Amino acid sequence: MEKHVSVVAALQIGLSIFGIIVGIIILVVLNTVGSFVNEREASLVLHLIGTILAVIFFLMSAPGIIAGIGLLRHKEWARILALILSALSVLNFPLGTAVGVYSIWVLVQDEVVALFKEGKKLV
Repeated sequence: MEKHVSVVAALQIGLSIFGIIVGIIILVVLNTVGSFVNEREASLVLHLIGTILAVIFFLMSAPGIIAGIGLLRHKEWARILALILSALSVLNFPLGTAVGVYSIWVLVQDEVVALFKEGKKLV
């Protein structure tokens, strides 16, 4: 089951990095479009929306990275955080649903719960 925990940790970190990349792309695209617009107010709104959306994506991605690192270190709080994030990601059809269901299945196994009680590190 340790390999499954490593896979869940990698999925949490990978999807969170993907979220950060999406945030950066949104920021760059909207700021670039905003700099080509001739109207000052429209340009300001595009810059503001781009910045706000990028910050939202960054803030939504941070817990996944934290949970993934904690899972690799077998921290009990990380298992709980990953379970919460997995339950939320089930709503994100279809990829989030698959990752969420798999993560929940792995993290509620008795062997995994015992592994996290011991607190041994994977890395």
